[in-house]
Amino acid sequence: MSIINEKKAKAILKKVIAFSKADEIECNLDGQLTGNIRYARNTVTTAGEVNDLTLAVQSSFGKKVGVATINEFDDASLEKVVRRAEELAKLAPDNPEFMPNLGAQKYTETNTFFESTAKVTPEFRAKAADDGITPSKKNKLVASGFLTDSYTMSAIMNSTGVFAYNISTNVSFSATIRTEDGRGSGWVTRDFSDIKKMNTAEASQIAIEKSLGSVDAKELEPGKYTVILEPAAGVGLIGRLFNNMGQRGADEGRSFLSYKAKDGEKDAPKNKLGEKMFDERVNIWSDPHHPDVPTPPFAGDGAAVGKTYWIKKGKINEMQNSRYWADKTGTEYNPTATGGNQWIMDGGDESVKEMIKNTRRGILVTRLWYIRQLDPQTLLYTGLTRDGTFYIENGKIKYPVKNFRFNESPIVMLNNIEALGKPVRINGNMMPPMKIRDFTFSSLSDAV
Repeated sequence: MSIINEKKAKAILKKVIAFSKADEIECNLDGQLTGNIRYARNTVTTAGEVNDLTLAVQSSFGKKVGVATINEFDDASLEKVVRRAEELAKLAPDNPEFMPNLGAQKYTETNTFFESTAKVTPEFRAKAADDGITPSKKNKLVASGFLTDSYTMSAIMNSTGVFAYNISTNVSFSATIRTEDGRGSGWVTRDFSDIKKMNTAEASQIAIEKSLGSVDAKELEPGKYTVILEPAAGVGLIGRLFNNMGQRGADEGRSFLSYKAKDGEKDAPKNKLGEKMFDERVNIWSDPHHPDVPTPPFAGDGAAVGKTYWIKKGKINEMQNSRYWADKTGTEYNPTATGGNQWIMDGGDESVKEMIKNTRRGILVTRLWYIRQLDPQTLLYTGLTRDGTFYIENGKIKYPVKNFRFNESPIVMLNNIEALGKPVRINGNMMPPMKIRDFTFSSLSDAV
């Protein structure tokens, strides 16, 4: 019963709202049918499926709000969860940031569902794992990996006219493949809405080649280098920049987008909306209709979501906010799609191979990990390279190098762009490979 059609979802939610005695009520019905397989040391270790349907009810009396959840759907249970939410609301203090329900919205259709992914079988998952295990054994390597597929449903209804419904599919895969002596390591990740695009054998081969190629890594002095960040390396820093683009944090002085008034400046803005902060080639946007990273066309509160440019030609074009903060500041409400903050970064036409060919001296980075923030005002981060780091000289990869600790800000990084490649899907976003000058490596790491 985890995935139900739109007609049945609407019928359940209408019944829930009919039980309500509150001033307002909002209901969220979320279903999931997910499967997974995990392997380590060239052996499958776990496999399973999750099947669940959950109802969350939010009731409000004035500015008092209560929320209750349940996963039983007979009439008595539906009425019980409504009463529980109402009881909690009456006990709650006023919410100073309470916003009344939205009214009816108009949604566009998005292509988030692929039947091929919804019908994944345990046999498919087993073969996906074997496609990494068998070639690893042949190369005397040790493979570990994880594949998960999901078929999800989301429905929202409130007492003031909102009803939204969406079904989505997704599959993700990652693998780490190491040499038996642990001196070489390679890694790869892939995710799609349509499982027909997933080729774990091809992906695993990339990790195998990086593993074999990263043996006997040499030490290289820390310092500032030209780096080529593969999409899986750049996504961590760009994602953190995007997640820090909230209007409220900027207005309250807690963000890299906070505006610092100059001495004697009157009526200074509180944030950097409209300010050019990056290279003109930097465009970051969201669009539920993107063919490679589609999302539901609505936010968690039922607000309709469309295409939004957050950064346009290097300028801060829009900022994420809540309905409360938009109302408080008299600005436009900029919701993001339910299920996560999807972002798309425009790229260029230079391949990673071409970037390498055009590099006199630099570092190719497969992946960044253990990323931690050092300064929210400058978005300075630290972390480590991992699973394949290589020295480039005169347009060729010369040899693997020991991993580095980096200290870098995506703000600085996006002002030091030398080249951009074609964006690919990573973690539900679109990220291009990037060639960046003066990337700061602060020390060496013995980890592979």
